[in-house]
Amino acid sequence: MTTAVPPMDSPFPERAPTVPTAQGATADASTATAGRPRWERPAYVALLLATAVLLLWNLGANGYANSFYSAAVQAGSESWKAFFFGSSDAGNSITVDKPPAALWPMALSVRLFGLGGWQILVPQALMGVGTTAVLYAAVRRHFGPAAALLSGTVFALTPVAALMFRFNNPDALLALLMTVTVYCVLRALDGAHTKWLVWAGVAVGFAFLTKTLQAFVILPPLALVYAVCAPTRLRRRLGQLLLAGAAMVVAGGWWVAIVELWPASSRPYIGGSQNNSFLELTLGYNGLGRINGNETGSVGGGASPGGGGGGGGWGETGIDRLFSANIGGQISWLLPAALVMLVAGLVITWRARRAADSLEGMARAAFLVWGGALLITALVFSYMQGIFHEYYTVALAPFVAALVGMGAAMLWEERGSKAAALTLSGTLALTAWWSYVLLGRSTGYLPWLRWTVLVAGLLAAALLFGARLGRRFALGAAGLGLAAALAGPLAYCLTTVDSTRGGSIVTAGPAVAGGRGGMGMGMRFGGGELPPGMAPQGAQQGGPQQGQQGGGQQGGARQFPGGQGGQGFPGGQGGQGAVGGRGARGTENSAGGPGGGGFGGLLGGAKASKEATAALREDAGKYTWAAAAVGAQNAASYQLASGEPVMPIGGFNGSDPSPTLARFQEYVRSGKIHYFIGEGARTGGEGQTGQAVRGGQGGGPGGGTSSAITSWIQANYRSTTVGGATLYDLTAPLNGTSAPS
Repeated sequence: MTTAVPPMDSPFPERAPTVPTAQGATADASTATAGRPRWERPAYVALLLATAVLLLWNLGANGYANSFYSAAVQAGSESWKAFFFGSSDAGNSITVDKPPAALWPMALSVRLFGLGGWQILVPQALMGVGTTAVLYAAVRRHFGPAAALLSGTVFALTPVAALMFRFNNPDALLALLMTVTVYCVLRALDGAHTKWLVWAGVAVGFAFLTKTLQAFVILPPLALVYAVCAPTRLRRRLGQLLLAGAAMVVAGGWWVAIVELWPASSRPYIGGSQNNSFLELTLGYNGLGRINGNETGSVGGGASPGGGGGGGGWGETGIDRLFSANIGGQISWLLPAALVMLVAGLVITWRARRAADSLEGMARAAFLVWGGALLITALVFSYMQGIFHEYYTVALAPFVAALVGMGAAMLWEERGSKAAALTLSGTLALTAWWSYVLLGRSTGYLPWLRWTVLVAGLLAAALLFGARLGRRFALGAAGLGLAAALAGPLAYCLTTVDSTRGGSIVTAGPAVAGGRGGMGMGMRFGGGELPPGMAPQGAQQGGPQQGQQGGGQQGGARQFPGGQGGQGFPGGQGGQGAVGGRGARGTENSAGGPGGGGFGGLLGGAKASKEATAALREDAGKYTWAAAAVGAQNAASYQLASGEPVMPIGGFNGSDPSPTLARFQEYVRSGKIHYFIGEGARTGGEGQTGQAVRGGQGGGPGGGTSSAITSWIQANYRSTTVGGATLYDLTAPLNGTSAPS
């Protein structure tokens, strides 16, 4: 590789070379740490501290965030059995619809420090700091500290990352483990080290225990790059890959084997499945169903409703999906730049020898690994026809950040070449223009910023390309361009951390025009999720004022501004956001009364009153479950408020066939359940009382089970309204003698 500009004229002279040894292998960590500039350590510490501040700032405003997972965290902190299986309640009636690895750090935190929003979410924020550190180490090794610092900064300021590392969904741990996997593969390539490849397999295995088959998406490019580029004979490369595969199977399969071999009668039901099988859940709803749209138990009993662009009910699919109105502001600020940097990096290193034989070869391998992971993940997200939420794109954030940092470092060193200078300045101009477009999608959102970003970015691009600048002027132009490129994502991040995010479906930044509907988009219903095309009326018309009435986020495009529940939905009229949630600046909203969560509380949960909570706590020690409620979000609200186990009938939204009517009747006869929480706990917006949740009616295969249980209770037990909630005392049947059959 030719360096047209003298190394000392570059802010990237410290790229650690990979020096060949006598055996043809490469020097290891000693060369990677040699010649560290004095500014590196303070800058690295400042990066981690700034990331921690961003992720921890105002963290308590998110409360329990997604109560579906918070209830499982609480259960795991009280019961080791619930901890192991990922049960929704300490009574171990049913699990969440994911494997439990993401719950374990949060449950341990709660076990140590008590139940609270901070105790649940701080481990997630620390994972964000850890991901930044791993990303820095991976890029720094072969591209120097300045490139690593840029990569870490880009990652920390990716809006969807600032969202999900402050939230309790599994995606935070998944992103960390995917970054660790790439780091380990790069270490393995640098000298064909078997142990690092095995560690990569272990990371993928635990990623599988975090979010099942999504962990395997990046495996094809990583395995292919290692098979082709590792500096050892082919037979050894293939053997190493087999060992890594074995490590992956062990790391991810031990838990699966125990669950599948454990007698079903003594373990919780596998939430999200229709046959109480984790393998079915993995291969169906959480696996191939996400690709082809045929999730078992989804709307319509296994097939998503039609939608445009071949995307079923989950929005249009296609190569531009990640740049669309509702997704672009989450991840795509620097995605075009990352793609350009990938091409440029591969062109510059095209003639390099195999990975570990030279600095250029290892740089090419890094571009192939990070770029391959980005491309395959982006393509899957772009064309998957099943359930897809905006926050899934956090998986792309480390890949985008690494490519931007590596590519900027390489193009800066090559900027004496007209082609490199044109590429660098053109990428900067493209990024400024795209930020201008993204900022313009939010009506009234910092209008001065979009023009400032555009002008500053174009000016910096012209300065970088149009004249031979001295070192100080070149650095000044680069600094101006960097500020312009990061100003938009930074604004989105600050908006995210300065507001409340809660419920099942969340997005970063402000509301945008042209989004795919309110929080109804992607809500699971009937064992699947509610597609955007079936959002309630009015959910696509929200503005900032409406957003402050809805619960969860600034901007009404993600809320339910009092629209009517859709046909067959259990929410009835008045889907007023997450009632009792918070507005744009965290102010309590009570417009909708004690219910909420959208669609009868199934999405964000009901709001448990003090009176109802006190009733559940009364004599709770005598029962396995203080109460039962249809839908995990509703059950979670009462469980988190009371601290007592509440059985979620039917799992996430009442559609799983658990428990059966006969099993539930046996629980009641045995005196294991005190109350059933029925209608009245969910009140629609604008004063309209919502229709009762009828156990997933109109939903998937399991909907009839919850409906049958509800009907049986209503026919045999008298209801009492306590603090706005309708409670059925299951110890006092109407006949006054014994529990009916």
